[in-house]
Amino acid sequence: MSALDWIVVGAYFFVMLAIGVWSKTRVENVADFFTARGRVPWWLSGISHHMSGYSAIMFVTFAAVAYDHGVTVYFWWALTIGTGIGIGAFLFAPRWNRLRAKHGVNSPLAYLAVRYNLPTQQVLAYSGAALKVVDIAAKWVAIAVLLQGFADIPLVWGIGLTGVCTMFYVTFGGLWADVLTDFGQFVIQAVAGFAMLFAVLAHLGGVSSLWTMWGELPEGHGDPVAGDVTTGLLLAFLLVKTFEYNGGMWNLAQRYMSAPSGSRARSSALLSSALWLVWPFVLFVPMIAAPLVVPGLDNAEESYIRLAQELLPSGFIGLLLAGFFSHTMAMVASDSNVITAVITRDLAPVLVPRIRRLTQRGQLFFARVTTVAFVTASMALALLSDPDGFIMTVVVSIVAATMGPISIPLMLGLLPWFRRTGPPAAIASWAGGLAVWSYLYWGAGDASEAVTVGFPVLTSLVLYVGIGLLRPEKNDERDALVDSLGSDPTDEERIALEREFLADPDKGGEPDESGERGEPERTAASQ
Repeated sequence: MSALDWIVVGAYFFVMLAIGVWSKTRVENVADFFTARGRVPWWLSGISHHMSGYSAIMFVTFAAVAYDHGVTVYFWWALTIGTGIGIGAFLFAPRWNRLRAKHGVNSPLAYLAVRYNLPTQQVLAYSGAALKVVDIAAKWVAIAVLLQGFADIPLVWGIGLTGVCTMFYVTFGGLWADVLTDFGQFVIQAVAGFAMLFAVLAHLGGVSSLWTMWGELPEGHGDPVAGDVTTGLLLAFLLVKTFEYNGGMWNLAQRYMSAPSGSRARSSALLSSALWLVWPFVLFVPMIAAPLVVPGLDNAEESYIRLAQELLPSGFIGLLLAGFFSHTMAMVASDSNVITAVITRDLAPVLVPRIRRLTQRGQLFFARVTTVAFVTASMALALLSDPDGFIMTVVVSIVAATMGPISIPLMLGLLPWFRRTGPPAAIASWAGGLAVWSYLYWGAGDASEAVTVGFPVLTSLVLYVGIGLLRPEKNDERDALVDSLGSDPTDEERIALEREFLADPDKGGEPDESGERGEPERTAASQ
């Protein structure tokens, strides 16, 4: 890397820190920190939702899949996500927003205590938080691998550098810092992505290579299903990603919650869906064409690095590396914010009831301390892991395979068709899905990826729906909660509710007889 490349990378880190400092002025309480109090414009929420699905993993592991097998990487990843989000725009996005607008919910899991019961909320919260630590560790490893490939920086320093910077700006700025970083990432990715695309097309002979290169690529590179990717895996990913990207991945539920209204949240989801269906083509074409530019690589995970070093001029490599940083740091910041919300609002108050009596200022301080602790734990796991094969194992065999069992009770609990489905179905769905995954992952060593990903989510889905039908439960409080998510509040209701929830930002509500917080910080768990 040249001096100009390092200047570009340094400028990026400076901008990220500046965003954190500026965003701090927008954060007065935990509602601002976790959901921006519904003040994020729908288009910014949609862009942030889209960009929160990227990390450096795409330019390491997914680039390797594109190098070895071609266009299939678009079909099993981007197409399934874009389609799933499009479905969720009508089913889930508005309902997430109305949890905040009508019930003052600042954590995606807060409503579960009323929708099911406290034990259900707690098992989903703990298992999801543990999964996120592993997921984020894989992202630290991915960015460190890229740093090592571009600049020969040791993995330890790469993980430490990105982790500390991310910790700084998200701890101060909360969700505002997160969505603004996502927008910056969108701009950087657009410039770097088109630069790489144009460089590859110029190397191959012009725009016409977009349709002529397929005959020169290795056999099968134009097939939607190739290598380890099967039709079964595509269908399994579509099911998993529909749950994951519509709120099962908790940070993406926050994007919907931060929009001004449920209808605007739907618009955010449709924008994100459209971006997923179109934009990855720009990023994947150079990865797919890489065998024609840098043939014969022993380690396909280095293909994008070699591509950049071969084709991009001084300065653009730094921009590309800044893009890698922004992908990973934005996703980690997003996950850190939502995990902090879950710990602060759902886990810690159960373990230490006096946390409920903290003032708004005290809760905000506690949230920031929790953010530091979560990022530190994920960095420690990344440092202790073996980078060889760790990323793909986490992305497919762990995260994708366990996301379904954790997210199905959370997601389907929002929908009116499952209003009679109670805690037994939710717990059985969660436990059954994870039990099947545990057997397939550790006990059945020859299980295919399609089976490992698909069977746990199908098991959870069958148990949730089946038990709900066999043992329906009527609960007036639960019915009222689900019914309330069917429409946006009127302007008068919205203003009254905001005044009620944030009546006195310097005081925390006292616990009521059930142990939950009283006004002004009322949540769905205390309705």
